[in-house]
Amino acid sequence: MGKAVLLRRALLALPRSLSQEALTEPEERDTDPAQGRWFRYHVGQTLFHVVQVVLGYMVMLAVMSYNAWIFLGAIVGSTLGYFLVYPLLGRG
Repeated sequence: MGKAVLLRRALLALPRSLSQEALTEPEERDTDPAQGRWFRYHVGQTLFHVVQVVLGYMVMLAVMSYNAWIFLGAIVGSTLGYFLVYPLLGRG
């Protein structure tokens, strides 16, 4: 499943209003489903960030091997990935 699709689903799961009332701690026995959605969204964003950083460092180490073919592969992969995913980012 693509990153853009997961991000869109997470954004749709957010409450419509992020007012102060929606962000405060729930009262006793008062379970607000928006709190659970916000927490899951935050965990998902954190995991996406970790994956992005790890992959970025792996590509950096591969490119630092000074192998021209690996460098070209990283450039072509980045270009192709952006070309394929960019149209998905504009859909709403």
